[in-house]
Amino acid sequence: MRPRTLLGPAAALIAGVAIAAPTAALEGAHASSGHIVTLKNIRFHPATLTIKRGDTVTWQWRDAPTEHNVTGPGFKSRTMAKGSFTVRFTRKGTFNYHCTIHVSLGMRGKIVVR
Repeated sequence: MRPRTLLGPAAALIAGVAIAAPTAALEGAHASSGHIVTLKNIRFHPATLTIKRGDTVTWQWRDAPTEHNVTGPGFKSRTMAKGSFTVRFTRKGTFNYHCTIHVSLGMRGKIVVR
């Protein structure tokens, strides 16, 4: 299942992120630079993640039947109850993200790219 974004690829790269291939394609050469954030109990686990430039983050849904999405600067997953969504971070900085459905419940996270 390929993740979708509301912005085109050029806009995502300007924001410092690139929508990567599905998780299965990250095995092999990029496996050591992949990080996992789990969506469970209407929270992101871990809420803050520090990574290196060029690393990928895969959000994995583990809160079914509750639906969530992941929305940040230059990327947005579709709303779903299970599945995954992967982003490669191509520039340094702090990227705050949230679930638009549960933002009022504090479902927010942060990726720090060094």
